[in-house]
Amino acid sequence: MTLLQHRSRTLAVASLTVAAALALSACGFSSDSGSASGSGSGSEGSAGAPRTVKTAMGDVKVPAAPERVVVLDTAELDSVLTLGVKPVGATHADVDSGFLNYLPKDQVTGITDVGQMMTPNLEAIAGLKPDLILTSKIRHGDKYAELSKIAPTVMTENTGYPWKENFQVHAEALNKKAEAKMVTDDYARHVADVTEALGGKEKAGATEVNMVRFVEGADIRIYGKKNYIATILADVGLGRPAVTDKAKDGFSYDVSPEKIDLADADAVFHSTYGDPKKAKETQTTGGGLWKNMDAVKNGKVFAVDDQLWIQGIGYTAADKILHELQTNLTK
Repeated sequence: MTLLQHRSRTLAVASLTVAAALALSACGFSSDSGSASGSGSGSEGSAGAPRTVKTAMGDVKVPAAPERVVVLDTAELDSVLTLGVKPVGATHADVDSGFLNYLPKDQVTGITDVGQMMTPNLEAIAGLKPDLILTSKIRHGDKYAELSKIAPTVMTENTGYPWKENFQVHAEALNKKAEAKMVTDDYARHVADVTEALGGKEKAGATEVNMVRFVEGADIRIYGKKNYIATILADVGLGRPAVTDKAKDGFSYDVSPEKIDLADADAVFHSTYGDPKKAKETQTTGGGLWKNMDAVKNGKVFAVDDQLWIQGIGYTAADKILHELQTNLTK
Protein backbone atom coordinates (compact mmCIF):
# COMPACT_ATOMS: atom_id res chain seq x y z
CA MET A 1 0.00 0.00 0.00
CA THR A 2 1.40 3.43 -0.94
CA LEU A 3 1.56 6.26 1.57
CA LEU A 4 -1.21 8.13 -0.26
CA GLN A 5 -3.47 5.08 -0.16
CA HIS A 6 -2.67 4.60 3.52
CA ARG A 7 -3.46 8.24 4.21
CA SER A 8 -6.82 8.05 2.41
CA ARG A 9 -7.80 4.97 4.40
CA THR A 10 -6.60 6.53 7.65
CA LEU A 11 -8.55 9.75 7.05
CA ALA A 12 -11.66 7.75 6.26
CA VAL A 13 -11.35 5.88 9.57
CA ALA A 14 -10.80 9.17 11.38
CA SER A 15 -13.93 10.67 9.84
CA LEU A 16 -15.99 7.68 10.95
CA THR A 17 -14.56 7.98 14.45
CA VAL A 18 -15.44 11.67 14.64
CA ALA A 19 -18.94 10.98 13.30
CA ALA A 20 -19.48 8.31 15.95
CA ALA A 21 -18.31 10.66 18.68
CA LEU A 22 -20.72 13.34 17.51
CA ALA A 23 -23.57 10.84 17.42
CA LEU A 24 -22.87 9.80 20.99
CA SER A 25 -22.69 13.44 22.03
CA ALA A 26 -26.05 14.14 20.42
CA CYS A 27 -27.62 11.31 22.39
CA GLY A 28 -26.38 12.60 25.72
CA PHE A 29 -26.87 16.36 25.47
CA SER A 30 -29.53 18.89 24.51
CA SER A 31 -29.24 20.36 21.00
CA ASP A 32 -30.05 23.86 22.26
CA SER A 33 -27.54 26.12 20.48
CA GLY A 34 -28.38 29.38 22.14
CA SER A 35 -25.96 29.08 25.02
CA ALA A 36 -22.55 28.81 23.34
CA SER A 37 -22.61 30.30 19.87
CA GLY A 38 -19.43 31.90 18.60
CA SER A 39 -17.12 31.38 21.57
CA GLY A 40 -14.09 29.17 22.05
CA SER A 41 -11.21 28.10 19.84
CA GLY A 42 -10.68 24.91 17.86
CA SER A 43 -12.54 22.02 19.44
CA GLU A 44 -13.53 23.89 22.61
CA GLY A 45 -16.99 24.85 21.35
CA SER A 46 -19.96 22.49 21.09
CA ALA A 47 -20.42 20.39 17.97
CA GLY A 48 -22.67 22.91 16.24
CA ALA A 49 -21.14 26.13 17.51
CA PRO A 50 -18.98 28.45 15.39
CA ARG A 51 -15.30 28.36 16.27
CA THR A 52 -12.69 31.11 16.42
CA VAL A 53 -9.51 30.75 14.36
CA LYS A 54 -6.49 33.01 14.75
CA THR A 55 -5.45 34.36 11.34
CA ALA A 56 -3.12 36.93 9.80
CA MET A 57 -6.09 39.31 9.77
CA GLY A 58 -7.15 38.68 13.36
CA ASP A 59 -9.62 36.28 14.94
CA VAL A 60 -12.21 34.90 12.52
CA LYS A 61 -15.35 32.95 13.41
CA VAL A 62 -15.86 29.91 11.20
CA PRO A 63 -18.58 27.25 11.05
CA ALA A 64 -18.23 24.20 13.27
CA ALA A 65 -17.79 21.99 10.21
CA PRO A 66 -17.41 23.94 6.95
CA GLU A 67 -19.07 22.21 4.02
CA ARG A 68 -18.65 24.65 1.12
CA VAL A 69 -15.00 25.66 1.02
CA VAL A 70 -13.32 27.88 -1.59
CA VAL A 71 -9.51 28.00 -1.84
CA LEU A 72 -7.60 30.73 -3.64
CA ASP A 73 -4.07 29.34 -3.93
CA THR A 74 -2.24 26.11 -4.67
CA ALA A 75 -1.10 25.51 -1.08
CA GLU A 76 -4.64 25.78 0.22
CA LEU A 77 -5.87 23.38 -2.46
CA ASP A 78 -3.21 20.85 -1.47
CA SER A 79 -4.14 21.26 2.20
CA VAL A 80 -7.87 20.69 1.86
CA LEU A 81 -7.49 17.71 -0.46
CA THR A 82 -4.84 16.20 1.83
CA LEU A 83 -7.33 16.51 4.69
CA GLY A 84 -10.05 14.77 2.71
CA VAL A 85 -12.10 17.88 1.88
CA LYS A 86 -13.16 18.60 -1.69
CA PRO A 87 -13.63 22.35 -2.14
CA VAL A 88 -16.54 23.68 -4.15
CA GLY A 89 -14.27 26.22 -5.82
CA ALA A 90 -10.59 26.98 -6.39
CA THR A 91 -8.46 29.36 -8.41
CA HIS A 92 -6.18 27.95 -11.08
CA ALA A 93 -2.44 28.36 -11.41
CA ASP A 94 -0.91 29.85 -14.53
CA VAL A 95 -0.39 26.46 -16.16
CA ASP A 96 -1.94 24.62 -19.10
CA SER A 97 -3.49 21.99 -16.85
CA GLY A 98 -5.51 24.48 -14.79
CA PHE A 99 -5.29 22.76 -11.43
CA LEU A 100 -1.77 21.46 -10.83
CA ASN A 101 -1.09 18.18 -12.58
CA TYR A 102 0.26 16.26 -9.56
CA LEU A 103 -3.17 16.30 -7.92
CA PRO A 104 -5.25 13.16 -8.56
CA LYS A 105 -7.79 13.81 -11.30
CA ASP A 106 -10.65 12.26 -9.35
CA GLN A 107 -9.99 14.69 -6.50
CA VAL A 108 -10.12 17.85 -8.61
CA THR A 109 -12.90 16.83 -10.98
CA GLY A 110 -16.03 18.82 -10.21
CA ILE A 111 -14.26 21.72 -8.48
CA THR A 112 -15.44 25.03 -9.95
CA ASP A 113 -12.65 27.20 -11.35
CA VAL A 114 -13.07 30.70 -9.88
CA GLY A 115 -10.36 32.43 -11.88
CA GLN A 116 -6.61 32.90 -12.01
CA MET A 117 -4.84 32.78 -8.65
CA MET A 118 -3.93 36.48 -8.42
CA THR A 119 -7.21 37.71 -9.90
CA PRO A 120 -10.00 35.57 -8.47
CA ASN A 121 -13.53 36.19 -9.74
CA LEU A 122 -15.36 37.46 -6.66
CA GLU A 123 -18.76 37.13 -8.33
CA ALA A 124 -18.06 33.47 -9.15
CA ILE A 125 -16.93 32.88 -5.56
CA ALA A 126 -20.08 34.47 -4.15
CA GLY A 127 -22.21 32.39 -6.51
CA LEU A 128 -20.90 29.21 -4.89
CA LYS A 129 -22.26 30.34 -1.52
CA PRO A 130 -19.15 29.27 0.41
CA ASP A 131 -19.11 29.00 4.19
CA LEU A 132 -15.28 29.29 4.33
CA ILE A 133 -12.56 30.85 2.15
CA LEU A 134 -8.87 29.94 2.56
CA THR A 135 -5.96 31.99 1.22
CA SER A 136 -3.00 34.11 2.37
CA LYS A 137 -2.44 37.77 3.09
CA ILE A 138 0.47 38.00 0.66
CA ARG A 139 -1.79 36.81 -2.16
CA HIS A 140 -5.13 38.44 -1.43
CA GLY A 141 -4.77 40.74 1.56
CA ASP A 142 -5.98 43.62 -0.59
CA LYS A 143 -9.23 41.74 -1.23
CA TYR A 144 -9.89 40.73 2.38
CA ALA A 145 -12.77 43.17 2.96
CA GLU A 146 -14.59 41.96 -0.14
CA LEU A 147 -13.91 38.27 0.52
CA SER A 148 -14.99 38.44 4.15
CA LYS A 149 -18.35 39.83 3.06
CA ILE A 150 -18.88 36.66 1.06
CA ALA A 151 -17.81 34.18 3.75
CA PRO A 152 -15.49 33.85 6.76
CA THR A 153 -12.02 34.24 5.26
CA VAL A 154 -9.00 32.62 6.90
CA MET A 155 -5.68 34.04 5.74
CA THR A 156 -2.19 32.95 6.69
CA GLU A 157 0.50 35.62 6.56
CA ASN A 158 2.54 34.10 3.75
CA THR A 159 2.93 30.99 1.62
CA GLY A 160 5.80 28.65 0.77
CA TYR A 161 8.37 28.45 3.57
CA PRO A 162 5.86 28.36 6.50
CA TRP A 163 3.76 25.68 4.78
CA LYS A 164 3.65 23.36 7.78
CA GLU A 165 2.35 26.09 10.09
CA ASN A 166 -0.12 27.18 7.42
CA PHE A 167 -1.39 23.61 7.09
CA GLN A 168 -2.24 23.62 10.79
CA VAL A 169 -4.23 26.85 10.33
CA HIS A 170 -6.12 25.25 7.45
CA ALA A 171 -6.80 22.16 9.55
CA GLU A 172 -8.04 24.33 12.41
CA ALA A 173 -10.39 26.21 10.10
CA LEU A 174 -11.74 22.94 8.68
CA ASN A 175 -12.00 21.31 12.13
CA LYS A 176 -9.64 18.57 10.95
CA LYS A 177 -6.93 18.64 13.61
CA ALA A 178 -7.04 14.89 14.24
CA GLU A 179 -6.70 14.18 10.53
CA ALA A 180 -3.86 16.72 10.32
CA LYS A 181 -1.88 14.83 12.95
CA MET A 182 -2.21 11.63 10.96
CA VAL A 183 -0.91 13.44 7.88
CA THR A 184 2.10 14.91 9.68
CA ASP A 185 2.88 11.58 11.33
CA ASP A 186 2.82 9.88 7.92
CA TYR A 187 5.14 12.57 6.57
CA ALA A 188 7.61 12.11 9.44
CA ARG A 189 7.69 8.37 8.81
CA HIS A 190 8.27 8.88 5.09
CA VAL A 191 11.08 11.36 5.76
CA ALA A 192 12.76 8.86 8.10
CA ASP A 193 12.46 6.12 5.46
CA VAL A 194 14.09 8.33 2.80
CA THR A 195 16.93 9.34 5.10
CA GLU A 196 17.59 5.69 5.90
CA ALA A 197 17.50 4.77 2.20
CA LEU A 198 20.15 7.44 1.54
CA GLY A 199 22.48 5.76 4.02
CA GLY A 200 21.46 7.48 7.24
CA LYS A 201 21.77 11.01 8.62
CA GLU A 202 25.55 11.31 8.28
CA LYS A 203 25.65 10.19 4.65
CA ALA A 204 22.61 12.30 3.74
CA GLY A 205 24.17 15.35 5.37
CA ALA A 206 27.37 14.83 3.36
CA THR A 207 25.37 14.91 0.10
CA GLU A 208 25.01 18.50 -1.10
CA VAL A 209 21.91 19.15 -3.19
CA ASN A 210 20.83 22.19 -5.19
CA MET A 211 17.47 23.12 -6.67
CA VAL A 212 17.58 25.25 -9.84
CA ARG A 213 14.55 26.84 -11.47
CA PHE A 214 14.50 28.29 -14.99
CA VAL A 215 11.87 31.04 -15.11
CA GLU A 216 10.51 32.69 -18.23
CA GLY A 217 11.12 36.43 -18.01
CA ALA A 218 13.53 36.22 -15.07
CA ASP A 219 17.04 35.14 -14.10
CA ILE A 220 17.82 31.54 -13.19
CA ARG A 221 17.09 30.79 -9.55
CA ILE A 222 19.34 28.74 -7.30
CA TYR A 223 17.05 28.08 -4.37
CA GLY A 224 18.21 28.99 -0.88
CA LYS A 225 17.18 27.60 2.50
CA LYS A 226 13.95 29.49 3.15
CA ASN A 227 11.40 28.14 0.71
CA TYR A 228 9.11 25.14 0.41
CA ILE A 229 11.48 22.75 -1.32
CA ALA A 230 14.33 23.66 1.04
CA THR A 231 12.30 22.54 4.06
CA ILE A 232 11.83 19.09 2.54
CA LEU A 233 15.55 18.78 1.76
CA ALA A 234 16.32 19.86 5.32
CA ASP A 235 13.86 17.36 6.81
CA VAL A 236 15.61 14.54 4.98
CA GLY A 237 18.90 15.93 6.30
CA LEU A 238 20.53 16.61 2.94
CA GLY A 239 23.43 19.06 2.75
CA ARG A 240 23.26 22.36 0.85
CA PRO A 241 26.15 24.06 -0.97
CA ALA A 242 27.60 27.36 0.31
CA VAL A 243 26.04 29.26 -2.61
CA THR A 244 22.62 28.83 -1.01
CA ASP A 245 23.72 31.17 1.78
CA LYS A 246 23.85 33.98 -0.80
CA ALA A 247 20.12 33.74 -1.44
CA LYS A 248 18.26 37.00 -0.93
CA ASP A 249 16.09 36.65 2.19
CA GLY A 250 16.99 32.98 2.05
CA PHE A 251 14.75 32.44 -0.97
CA SER A 252 16.96 32.32 -4.06
CA TYR A 253 20.28 33.43 -5.51
CA ASP A 254 19.58 34.53 -9.06
CA VAL A 255 22.19 34.07 -11.79
CA SER A 256 22.60 34.43 -15.54
CA PRO A 257 23.45 31.45 -17.79
CA GLU A 258 27.06 32.68 -17.66
CA LYS A 259 27.19 31.87 -13.93
CA ILE A 260 25.25 28.61 -13.87
CA ASP A 261 28.35 26.72 -12.73
CA LEU A 262 27.71 28.26 -9.29
CA ALA A 263 24.82 25.81 -9.02
CA ASP A 264 27.10 22.77 -9.08
CA ALA A 265 26.63 20.26 -6.25
CA ASP A 266 26.68 16.52 -5.60
CA ALA A 267 23.19 16.46 -7.10
CA VAL A 268 21.19 19.12 -8.93
CA PHE A 269 17.43 19.08 -9.45
CA HIS A 270 16.00 21.55 -11.95
CA SER A 271 12.57 22.63 -13.16
CA THR A 272 11.24 25.11 -15.70
CA TYR A 273 8.43 27.65 -15.44
CA GLY A 274 7.19 28.77 -18.85
CA ASP A 275 8.73 28.22 -22.26
CA PRO A 276 12.12 26.45 -21.97
CA LYS A 277 13.74 28.72 -24.57
CA LYS A 278 12.40 31.93 -23.03
CA ALA A 279 13.34 30.66 -19.59
CA LYS A 280 16.94 30.10 -20.86
CA GLU A 281 16.82 26.42 -20.00
CA THR A 282 17.65 25.29 -23.54
CA GLN A 283 20.53 27.77 -23.82
CA THR A 284 21.93 26.97 -20.39
CA THR A 285 21.74 23.18 -20.35
CA GLY A 286 23.22 23.08 -23.86
CA GLY A 287 26.20 25.20 -22.87
CA GLY A 288 29.69 24.28 -21.78
CA LEU A 289 29.41 25.60 -18.21
CA TRP A 290 26.44 23.33 -17.51
CA LYS A 291 27.98 20.29 -19.19
CA ASN A 292 31.22 20.73 -17.22
CA MET A 293 29.52 20.72 -13.83
CA ASP A 294 30.47 17.72 -11.69
CA ALA A 295 26.81 16.86 -11.13
CA VAL A 296 26.27 16.61 -14.89
CA LYS A 297 29.41 14.55 -15.46
CA ASN A 298 28.43 12.18 -12.65
CA GLY A 299 24.87 11.71 -13.91
CA LYS A 300 23.40 13.44 -10.88
CA VAL A 301 21.29 16.09 -12.60
CA PHE A 302 17.55 15.49 -12.58
CA ALA A 303 14.79 17.35 -14.40
CA VAL A 304 11.65 17.52 -12.25
CA ASP A 305 8.08 18.80 -12.64
CA ASP A 306 7.81 22.48 -11.70
CA GLN A 307 4.15 22.10 -10.77
CA LEU A 308 5.04 19.46 -8.21
CA TRP A 309 8.37 20.64 -6.83
CA ILE A 310 7.78 24.38 -6.76
CA GLN A 311 4.13 25.30 -7.17
CA GLY A 312 2.31 22.62 -5.17
CA ILE A 313 3.28 23.46 -1.58
CA GLY A 314 1.72 20.91 0.74
CA TYR A 315 1.87 17.42 2.20
CA THR A 316 0.45 15.65 -0.86
CA ALA A 317 3.11 17.29 -3.02
CA ALA A 318 5.80 16.63 -0.40
CA ASP A 319 4.96 12.92 -0.34
CA LYS A 320 5.59 12.67 -4.08
CA ILE A 321 8.75 14.78 -3.86
CA LEU A 322 10.17 12.51 -1.16
CA HIS A 323 9.57 9.51 -3.40
CA GLU A 324 11.41 11.21 -6.30
CA LEU A 325 14.28 12.27 -4.04
CA GLN A 326 14.82 8.71 -2.90
CA THR A 327 14.46 7.27 -6.40
CA ASN A 328 16.96 9.67 -7.98
CA LEU A 329 19.54 9.91 -5.22
CA THR A 330 19.81 6.13 -4.81
CA LYS A 331 20.42 5.45 -8.50
